[in-house]
Amino acid sequence: MQMNPNITIERKRVDCSALPKGWQREEAGIDVFYYSRALRTDVSLVPPIRQTASIFKQPVTVVRNHEPSKVKHDAKHGAQEKPKQMFWEKRLERLRACHDNGEELDDISLPKTIRTVGPNVNEQTVLQSVATALHMLNAGVHGQSCTKTELSKNAIAFMNPEQPLMHAVIISEDDIRKQEDRVGVARRKLQEALKI
Repeated sequence: MQMNPNITIERKRVDCSALPKGWQREEAGIDVFYYSRALRTDVSLVPPIRQTASIFKQPVTVVRNHEPSKVKHDAKHGAQEKPKQMFWEKRLERLRACHDNGEELDDISLPKTIRTVGPNVNEQTVLQSVATALHMLNAGVHGQSCTKTELSKNAIAFMNPEQPLMHAVIISEDDIRKQEDRVGVARRKLQEALKI
């Protein structure tokens, strides 16, 4: 089939409200094309290509006779985060920090106010989960809010995987004052060491 060079096909591109934000619909004669302006395209939303004998690939025209479901759309395209495995910190139990010469560092002991939560959780696992929570969470780190009886009944049902494996800690004014004193002593020692 020979194309007539004198015929021009008018192309019209508009935003497509039936697709997610950033998609445009282009009409070129009888053909309809969909384009995404976003850098990342969702493969499930790209129309399939017609399987024809023609050497030109022709997109399939998408015709919708119903409104897209808001719930389905939000669940599919909303901010989704990979769920965390319960007690994932236990995988770190046998890993130890060491000096560059290979010598293992001594264990750090936790304050008495921090108590472990969960089956067979030791202090080092709690320390690793606290360090990870402080590094990864955008929200506050406060520990598990469930009681011992709830945990003994069903730990998985009552545990919050976002929080470290420790009971919730209440910090008093006395704790803050003691810590401020320790920081003051450390600063004075540092000033004295820098003067020498």
